[in-house]
Amino acid sequence: MTRYDTLKATSGTTSSRSIPIIDLTPSFSSSLADRQKVANKIHDACTTIGFFYIKGHGIPNGVCDDVLKLAERFFHELPDPSKEAIHMKNSPQFRGYEPAAYSSSNNFTSKETKEAFNWGYEPGLDPTGGDGKYVEIDGSSDGSKNQWPLEDDLPGFYKGIAEYYSHVLQLSRHLCRLFALSLNLKEDFFDPMITHPGGIARLIRYRPSSNPKPLSEVDENEEIGLGAHSDYECFTLLLQDSNPGLEILGSDGHWISAQPVEGGIVVNVADFLMRWTNDKYKSTVHRVVNRTAKERYSIPLFFSINYDETVETLPSCISEDNPAKYQPIAAGQYVLDRLSLTLKTGKY
Repeated sequence: MTRYDTLKATSGTTSSRSIPIIDLTPSFSSSLADRQKVANKIHDACTTIGFFYIKGHGIPNGVCDDVLKLAERFFHELPDPSKEAIHMKNSPQFRGYEPAAYSSSNNFTSKETKEAFNWGYEPGLDPTGGDGKYVEIDGSSDGSKNQWPLEDDLPGFYKGIAEYYSHVLQLSRHLCRLFALSLNLKEDFFDPMITHPGGIARLIRYRPSSNPKPLSEVDENEEIGLGAHSDYECFTLLLQDSNPGLEILGSDGHWISAQPVEGGIVVNVADFLMRWTNDKYKSTVHRVVNRTAKERYSIPLFFSINYDETVETLPSCISEDNPAKYQPIAAGQYVLDRLSLTLKTGKY
């Protein structure tokens, strides 16, 4: 039974106003007090809904706009034979082109209509250059396992991906420092664990709805883009276009529509961080349903610590009266095991 199964999900009309919007601008200040104020807001969001928007994050609007256009180009301009050549069935690390209904986030209880292109961390995408010690989710360390379209098939694709990924990777490292402050840890607590981090990202296309209708009590959600699930890693940064689709399961069992916020990026707690914090921070179930007659594009980055690290309950989250609830787990193996469950074969 999944965490979703334990909740009676009903539809509702709660707006995105229920999801906090946090301005990160003060977090780039030289003042620790300013950074701590932002961290406190993050703490409040993570202990309640587990989701928040960030603005003032430092990624130029043009970079965000360009990568969303790149997503559209990938799905419409790349020829089918070129997509087939980089099909994720060829990758033991879940990388490459993913056709609609090829995987499912909720054990195929609903047919997912999304298409995706998946890639992961490689030193060439890291503005720091990495530390030369990157380890994949399967424990291998013999270089990048990504599958990229040929430059002749989609000119400028890799360059555009690298531009956005480098920005969002550094933003993720910055957020790790804020998460540390939010948990009463030293600001650099996570720094040694994110020198060659896990960073799986996706371009996702959600096809237009054949029967557009708003979130309502009678909606049966026959066209699920991405089924109800929680994310696996530490946290997710989601860039989405202007079309709504992300829905969050509230503690009252009602779905909350996470309407796009101009210039904003969605951040949500994932299962690593929930385990790390001994359930103090909430890894919240969510889904995607495109209720519009337009295509929807989004680009999530699932940020993890180095895959060769171990996730163990944080010292600030345990006490004599509140001992650790979870056993230590290897970061990479945990992600691999969870991803394996998304395919009907149970393996890549």
